[in-house]
Amino acid sequence: MTKKLLFILLASSGFTFAQNSCAEAVAITAGQHIVEAVNGSEIPLPICADNGEGATAGEWFTYTPTANYFITITTDLAINNSRDTRFHVYTGSCGAFACFNGDDDSGSNYTSVASFNVTAGTTYYIAFDNRWSSGGFTFELTENEPVVSLFTFASTPLPVPGGFRDCVVDMNGDFLDDIVVVNDESVSIMYQQANGTFTTATLPTPDANFLPTWSIAAGDIDRNGKTDLLYGSGNGVTFMIQNNEGTGFTESSGPDYVFSQRSNFSDLNNDGHLDAFVCHDVEPNVYYINDGEGNLDFFQGGMGDFPSGGNYGSIFVDYDNDGDSDLFIAKCRGGNSGAKIDELHRNDGNGIFTNVSEAAGMAEPSQSWSSAWADFDNDGWMDAMIGVSSFADGGHKLRKNNGNGTFTDITEGSGFETLTSTSIEYVAHDFDNDGWVDVLCNNNTIMRNNGDMTFTKHIINANSGPIGDLNNDGRLDILNGTNVYSNISNNNNYLVVHVQGVQSNRNGLGARVEIYGAWGKQIRDVRSGEGFRYMNSMNVHFGLGTATEIEKVIIRWPSGNVDQIENPAINAPLFVLEGSSPLSNNEIASNQVMLYPNPASDVIYLNTGTGAEASVKVYDLTGKVVLSGKTLNSSLNVASLATGQYMLLIEDTNARQSVKKLIKK
Repeated sequence: MTKKLLFILLASSGFTFAQNSCAEAVAITAGQHIVEAVNGSEIPLPICADNGEGATAGEWFTYTPTANYFITITTDLAINNSRDTRFHVYTGSCGAFACFNGDDDSGSNYTSVASFNVTAGTTYYIAFDNRWSSGGFTFELTENEPVVSLFTFASTPLPVPGGFRDCVVDMNGDFLDDIVVVNDESVSIMYQQANGTFTTATLPTPDANFLPTWSIAAGDIDRNGKTDLLYGSGNGVTFMIQNNEGTGFTESSGPDYVFSQRSNFSDLNNDGHLDAFVCHDVEPNVYYINDGEGNLDFFQGGMGDFPSGGNYGSIFVDYDNDGDSDLFIAKCRGGNSGAKIDELHRNDGNGIFTNVSEAAGMAEPSQSWSSAWADFDNDGWMDAMIGVSSFADGGHKLRKNNGNGTFTDITEGSGFETLTSTSIEYVAHDFDNDGWVDVLCNNNTIMRNNGDMTFTKHIINANSGPIGDLNNDGRLDILNGTNVYSNISNNNNYLVVHVQGVQSNRNGLGARVEIYGAWGKQIRDVRSGEGFRYMNSMNVHFGLGTATEIEKVIIRWPSGNVDQIENPAINAPLFVLEGSSPLSNNEIASNQVMLYPNPASDVIYLNTGTGAEASVKVYDLTGKVVLSGKTLNSSLNVASLATGQYMLLIEDTNARQSVKKLIKK
């Protein structure tokens, strides 16, 4: 008690010089501690919390627990008057740190909160920076009994260079999740290899007018097989378009003011080309319509029109099972403003969206920055978890989809009513591969789905960040700061589905993937943009628990095409090219294409039936292009292909397409 009091007196008297560098870090124990100002000479590095570089000063502490504890570090205290803070937690030693934890905005009103297990005798460095404010504040460290979780993540530091590390997505068309780091004039991509290792390339970009300070989204705008990026900032939007060779980007930044929050790619008018949607904080939402040539035209209004905005977390989800992607907007605004009423917009087709919030039972104030949507009870309908960033208008909500366009609030007894922490980031994924979709919150928390619409809180050693399979083992991992947290929770079985649209948009965004087995049915929607800030993998992950076989997989494409695959292998990727396994004889466009012989040994002959020259791409079952060429009712040499099954995408000069199967003997 005397030691704590002495520290407070010293800090409040301005004697904070000992905190100004790592070497002079002040040792603390549990309790409240005062930081007079963030003016130390050493900037905390590496960055372990959200929102990238920009700090110019830091304040340093050390904490060495005397026993194993579950601790919480927080600035979400009334005394701080909503001071905007950010902190990083390290292990190691000065100059040789590894990120252990950290937080920016998990507390209310931009305060910081993080909770995690610590080990007796290990020294943890706690560093606050002035990314947002240099003003003084009080923080609190509390100790509790360690928490045992069903989820285990192994931390591995990666040499991720600078910038914004908010994106995990396939960038080169091989369906392996890559790590994307955005800087002013470059994009560094850590390309994942089949063995789970990475090779890094830094691709030049024009000096970005706007950086992804608020959100990032990814998708193939121009259908060239290379992933493009959308940067959302507090002032505008930048599109970075990757060239055909994957060696660089061109920039497109309009003059329009957009206070960007969540951003998404989706085919809004179902013409087969990806459009973009951006939540606007202080005005009606904006969207960008793709003209089919990769050019994006700006529009505002018609998809969330409240004059003062309040739009934070958008997500596209087919809630009514009619085959097109609807839009839910998590809203946040203080006071009595209508800008805080959540909105559900039904997709009526051809780019028309209708606000059905009231009729659906979704028009409530939640003070939410994001929502997590999934079929939590595996009944074939998408349910919603609305997570809050403040309890000013009530707590977290769990809503069951009734299958008739309405939702029922089933929060009471679900476990979410007892979740006392807040967050801006909520996403739904099956992290333990048991066949039931969980919810990842910030504050090192996973709400585990018990399979009966109840959830149990589990503390993990990883905080929120972009999600993907970062070691190609079929389990979903988390990138946080400069660490990859590899999921080693269990050995449950899984299936990963890779989709590629032909008539639909190339990424297959908006497609509904269904798997059937002894468990019944599981569903997923292919999305770009979940939660609030991050861009997660567009690959579709299913957990199977201990099940050892899958009866069938059905993909319902935005175009209306349906593919069905019988008895796919488990614990492996499944690549599905639109039209490759049609449920009916509904061929795409040039349905008169003839392919012979099939099976083939050395040469195949193609006849398009149109008299036009056609380009041919041959895909293996992982989605990799293994052969390409052109034909005018002539032959293609396939002798170089290994024995097995392949899919051919054939496109004539009139842009008519067909998909054919090939068996190579």
